[in-house]
Amino acid sequence: MSSMMHAGAPHDQYVPEDPALGTTIMAAAFDGGVILGADSRTSAGSYIANRVSDKVTYLTDSIYCCRSGSAADTQAIADICRMYTSMHSVQCGERPRVQTAANLLNLLAYNNKDHLMAGMIVAGWDPVDGGSVYSIPVGGGIFKQDWTIGGSGSGFIYGYCDAHWKASMTKQECLQFVRTAVSLAMSRDGSSGGVIRTVVIDSEGVTREMITDKDLPFRT
Repeated sequence: MSSMMHAGAPHDQYVPEDPALGTTIMAAAFDGGVILGADSRTSAGSYIANRVSDKVTYLTDSIYCCRSGSAADTQAIADICRMYTSMHSVQCGERPRVQTAANLLNLLAYNNKDHLMAGMIVAGWDPVDGGSVYSIPVGGGIFKQDWTIGGSGSGFIYGYCDAHWKASMTKQECLQFVRTAVSLAMSRDGSSGGVIRTVVIDSEGVTREMITDKDLPFRT
């Protein structure tokens, strides 16, 4: 957390200030799976702490999450969720459902809502539900959606997503939808930037890709 001293205050009196945390994260379902996408900029106030951070985090072989908010908070609860889903898999003898991982992350976020700044998106594929996407906002709450966006950049692209989303998209159509939306947010939001990382999850497995600055659909 950043701190600053108010004008006129004694030199040893620092007033805590909430950090300016920004990002753009997204997930969308297509016919047969899901795609997660995120920018790579981690900021601490006006300072860019990391240009190429990875905000799409592994939970299981077929479930990933996107993280927004405090990097420390979201990394911690993602690590805890990964541990418990691994234990669940061993005990049950099968891979956990996406719904199970999402409910666990929501439980962690809600029970610690006074201490965490963590907005998460959980998405993946399982044999029961196929591809599914869950949004977990800051403070907890779980919402299953066809597509969802989060972070400071999301406010710039709701109109685009509403206008261009369509049900039963092909994998390539959905990939272009996610890449274009995140790129548009990066071009407008000062707290989003860097590269775009995408993760495609379906019954065949997981494919990770990265788009660098020169290949972005929209560039400033």
